[in-house]
Amino acid sequence: MTASVVPDQPVLELDLPDPEQDDISTMEFLARLEQAWAVCDRFDLQTEIWRGRILRAVRDREKRGGEGRGAGFLQWLREQEISKTRAYGLIQLAESADDLVGGGMLEQESVNQFSKRAFMETAQAAPEVQVMISEAANEGQEITRKQVRRLTDEFTAATSPLLPEEIRQRTQENLLPSKAVAPLVRELAKLPDEQQDDFRKVLQDEPELDRIKDVTSTARWITKATEAGIAVRAFQQGELNLEKAMQEALRLDALGLLADAVGQAQALEASVLKLHTSWRRLGGLQERLWVESGSSTPYLRDVLTALQSLSGVTMRVSLGELAGGKRVRLQIVEESPDQLDPPPLG
Repeated sequence: MTASVVPDQPVLELDLPDPEQDDISTMEFLARLEQAWAVCDRFDLQTEIWRGRILRAVRDREKRGGEGRGAGFLQWLREQEISKTRAYGLIQLAESADDLVGGGMLEQESVNQFSKRAFMETAQAAPEVQVMISEAANEGQEITRKQVRRLTDEFTAATSPLLPEEIRQRTQENLLPSKAVAPLVRELAKLPDEQQDDFRKVLQDEPELDRIKDVTSTARWITKATEAGIAVRAFQQGELNLEKAMQEALRLDALGLLADAVGQAQALEASVLKLHTSWRRLGGLQERLWVESGSSTPYLRDVLTALQSLSGVTMRVSLGELAGGKRVRLQIVEESPDQLDPPPLG
């Protein structure tokens, strides 16, 4: 065995206030802790960037000299106990740092002005926002995630083509808060062009804050109901028009209720699928154990007998004290896809 020699590294030391110290105010105590936390955040950012560069070097080296299938890179990740998702996230962070610094926007030493989350937010922001943030960092200003989000919201609210000109103009004149307009843009971007046009007409006629909030909520409900509706299998059994149903619910001022109902339906179906999988697995395990047991294992038989209430076709589950000790009885009937529905009773 050969010992790897690691050069001496500087030790990160922070002067934390003593929690038992009485001659320091709570405000000063928290301020010093926030300062120490910010140091850790920036130290973590530098570490993550360099880890991304290391991972990129491992990946690129294999591309150059390996078989190109990524097996060596994945093996290296396993040895370092790093998931593939995290590895590529770090590589993306390193590439973002290289783009900001290499592109001339950000000076190398200015990276220290960012918290980790602020830097990642900046890397994902529009180029115009990146320029503004980089200029502030180059001037020595500390960059926080809140600051990046505020500038991003201001830029989005003042320039997005998804908004009518009246909204953009009022935002630029500070008559509308960007923190309310930016979520509207994000929700409109998820909708089809036709629905975007309908909402733009509404906002054009009434470019007020209350209407912006209403449209944002409505757009969010439409997206939620549409995304959940695609996954609900119960909707695939008949000729349903979810879009017209949402229009009717909107007319009744009940679109939020419909979105919640569709979301609950999706969650219920997912729960049933998980229940069926667990039920089948429990039944198989209970059966195998029953075969292995016998009169010489009476306690094991008692456990298996108790499990029959959950592994049989009809299961009974206690809801516990919060439900007044009630029990739920469920019967699982597996049907083939082409089986006809039973005739209605009575």
